[in-house]
Formats: sequence, structure tokens, C-alpha cells
Amino acid sequence: MLKGVVQWTKQERVIHGTPAAEAIQEEIDRIGARRVLLLTTRSLENGRLIRDVTSALGDRCAGRFAAIPAHSPREAVMAGASLAREVDAEHLLAVGGGSVIDATKTMQLALWRGVADVQALSTLAIRHGSTPLDVAGTDRLRMTAVPTTLSAAEFSDGAGITDVQRKTKLRFRHPRMAPLSVILDPAATLYTPMELMLSTGVRAVDHAVERWCSVRPHPLCDGLVLQAMGMLARNLPAIRARPDDLEPRLSCQLAAWLTQLSTLPGVPNGASHGIGYILGAYAGVPHGITSCISLAATMEWNEPVNGERQRVVNEQFDRPGARPCDVIRNFVKSLGLPYRLSDVGIGPDRIPEIASQYDGTGPISTNPRPVRDANDLAEILRLAL
Repeated sequence: MLKGVVQWTKQERVIHGTPAAEAIQEEIDRIGARRVLLLTTRSLENGRLIRDVTSALGDRCAGRFAAIPAHSPREAVMAGASLAREVDAEHLLAVGGGSVIDATKTMQLALWRGVADVQALSTLAIRHGSTPLDVAGTDRLRMTAVPTTLSAAEFSDGAGITDVQRKTKLRFRHPRMAPLSVILDPAATLYTPMELMLSTGVRAVDHAVERWCSVRPHPLCDGLVLQAMGMLARNLPAIRARPDDLEPRLSCQLAAWLTQLSTLPGVPNGASHGIGYILGAYAGVPHGITSCISLAATMEWNEPVNGERQRVVNEQFDRPGARPCDVIRNFVKSLGLPYRLSDVGIGPDRIPEIASQYDGTGPISTNPRPVRDANDLAEILRLAL
């Protein structure tokens, strides 16, 4: 008998298809926040999207913080939290990709628990085998998210934050870290560079494929990820072919949402995600691009143990009879994205060094074909050269 627990996040609303500025105005009115701190990134801070959002907030905009770089370093989290305290923010509004949203989610945690430096923040990270932090009476301030990529960080109650000094990813999780509201406006993604948009879409594919092939599948997850795969297979190429068409962009946003809903039954990812964490934090490869490189190689390595399950992926990409790892590899290539380690400047000489970062925990430890040690991980990485 299938046993398990489906734990819903503390997210209240997902608004889709409404212009961001309009939806933000309605949401802040609904929440009743009088002082809102706007969090974004330097690439967006002087553009039309942020101007429109700032205008919609009006005198409720208590300040702006745009110093959130890729991979969400601890220092950016603490700097944003410090500004939130300084301006007495009542609500946080994140506009950007996964790095901005993960950083903002973790700022909430820092503010709730009175954390003032990166070392204290690190003590709140989730360790292997530990559970999320309990909700305390101080955990009230919340956030709204307007995503500009397809990373889908806005739909989870966890975040990945980089310890730059140690070149490792720290994981944080709390029931209220999930944004109170998410606003999916496809027009907000028009300002995202095409490679970033498409590669984060491949990351959504990675979520879907790894959960379909998971060691602990669940019927709720299976239905969601199969639907998401088909939507992404059709609409990511459409975004590339018709950049100004909002329909495929919204379809991909909804598909990315489905892939994150699929985590609720506790279905674990596999080695592709774990490799992504290492390539991101240790080797500086952008998220999204990590999935472009790691997913096909992981599928190829896993083929001896779940080849039949993988073949269902072919149907969603309309490639019956092909080898599933080749289906994904060719799909990534068709989008004009990097698909090999060599495409991001990583040669065979660095594989032992990268593989040695595996500590036996995280999603690599729940890979369908057991990854016993760094030598096994190196085998997967060689398939990505």
C-alpha cells in the first residue's frame, strides 16, 4: 500500500495572465501593506518592468534593492535583510529569476529570526536528515513574487543560497518561505535574455523528467509532470521561434508551476539536480545551463535501471523509438543551448575535482541508479563531455 504525506505550502494565490503592475496593485491592497521593499537584480532595475512596478506601488514603495547576483550568495541575502530592517518593510516584493526569489525567501527567514550576519544565517540551513524549521510567532512578514524566468523557485518553500567562500550550496526551508502570492505575467519575461529564458525552461524539464523517473514516484506527481513535459516540449521551441508571442510564454510558466507542485508528495530528484548544485556553486555554471548539461547524461547513466520508465518521456517530446537521453540532448541542442561540459569551458581534467564535491547527501543520494561515490559521479560527468 502506498503510504506518504502530501504537505501543502503556505502559498495562498497564483495569479496568471494579468499584467504584473495591475496585479501587484491589487495584491498589495488586499494584503494591506503600507511599506513594501522591492527586490530585483541589476539587469532589471532600470528597465520598464521595474518602472511599472514601482509606479504601481506608489508611496508604498519603501525602497529598492537590486544587488542580488546569480546563485543568491549569503552576502546578498543579508544586505537585503538589513535594508528591510532599515526601511521598516512590512512586505517584500521579488521581481526576477530564481536567484532573486530564493534570496528574498531567505531574507524572510533572516528577518524572522533576527539574524545579522552570514555565519548566523548558515546555522539555519537544513542539514542532511534534518527537518524544516518550526513556525514561530515572529514569522509574520511575507513576500510576493513576480518571476521573470522559468526556474519556478516562487512555488517552493525552500531556497538554495551560496556560501561563496566554501563554494557550496546551503539549503533553507520553512513553511512560510513560499511567497504568499505569485504573479505569472508572461510579459514580464520579455525582458529576460533568450538563453536564460530557454535554459530555465530546460530546468523545468529537468524537474519533470527526474520526478517521473524518481525512486519514489507518486500518482499526483506523475500526472503533473507528464502534463508539464508536453507543454514544455511544445512551447519552449515556440518561444524561440516567436519571441513576442505571449501565449507560449504563459504556457511554459504554467508548466513550470506544475513541476513544482509535483514535489508536494515528497518525490525526490536524482543526480541531475545534485550535479546542477555542484556545477552552480562550485564551478559557477548558471542554473538552467546546468540542467542542459546534466539531464541527458544522468538519464544515460540511469538507463540500465529505469529505461522503460524513461521511454514515456519520448512520447511527450513526440520522438517514439529514440533513445530517451538522445531525445533530451537533441531537444537542448535544438534550442541553441549548451549541452556539454566543454561548452562551458569544463574539460575532462576537471572532472575528478568536480566529482569530489559530492558529500553523499542531497538529490544525488536519491538517484535511481545508486551513486556510491565520487568515482560514480565522475562516470556521469564524463557522459556530459
